[in-house]
Amino acid sequence: MTCQRPGGAITLGPYEIARIGYGAMQLEKLDTTAAGAVLRRAVELGVNHLDTASFYGHTTVNQHIRAALHPYTDDLVIVSKVGARRVDAPVPLTLAQHPSQLREQVQLDLTSLGLDQVPVVNLRRADQGPGLIAEGDQRVPLDDQLAELIALRNEGLIGAIGLSNISTEQLKQALPAGIVCVQNAYSLIDRSAEEQLQLCATNGVAWIPYFPLGSAFDQIPSPAEHPVVLRTAARLDATPAAVCLAWILAHAGNTALIPGTRSIAHLEDNLRTAEVELDGDALAELDAVVSA
Repeated sequence: MTCQRPGGAITLGPYEIARIGYGAMQLEKLDTTAAGAVLRRAVELGVNHLDTASFYGHTTVNQHIRAALHPYTDDLVIVSKVGARRVDAPVPLTLAQHPSQLREQVQLDLTSLGLDQVPVVNLRRADQGPGLIAEGDQRVPLDDQLAELIALRNEGLIGAIGLSNISTEQLKQALPAGIVCVQNAYSLIDRSAEEQLQLCATNGVAWIPYFPLGSAFDQIPSPAEHPVVLRTAARLDATPAAVCLAWILAHAGNTALIPGTRSIAHLEDNLRTAEVELDGDALAELDAVVSA
């Protein structure tokens, strides 16, 4: 019997994923027992899309995933990303954009996750913020990176290729490589990537936004504080965060979410986003927020 997927399901290349998945980055701060409890609860509730990276604690998060869920079920889709590596420095990340470095990161994922193939690997470009911006020899042509990822896919070490933090022009350039998903900053109040979202929808590419609720670290405002969101949440007896996330799911059918948390209670709150039904009035008001 197929497990009910939170928010329904969409395709991610050859895979079917829940529209509400789980971003595992915050598990870096937990021990193996606590992290395992969150991961197992997510899977119990129908989540089959986990987002991770080898540079989350220098494989700490990957090791948590392996300890909690290995051997993996056939329907579990683990998505990683490459383009940076962990270092012992005041800023714990540095860019690793060269093709050979991308391959090294995939190998780290395979080893730390206990996989023969990483289902999906996102290339995190660094031409613009938020986060680190490439300088000097870390400014690597996109075509060179795609060639390495295609080689890894042909070797069977990765199943599919995604992109993160990319422009419309880069997305158009990369589409012939068989891109299955894009992770870009996007929210109710920041729709600067709307053109990329629609291009993805046209081409059957999953859109998986990061910072859908803003980011204190990067000083990106939260849409949950917008008056229209607060008014809608009160009328629908939902949390403002759930309204913001539900709007993303309703806005385009190719969207999926990967909210992260260290808490089982917060995880369950995030998954209850699937229960929020935005009526016509709510959608009209929320759609107009950006131009208000």
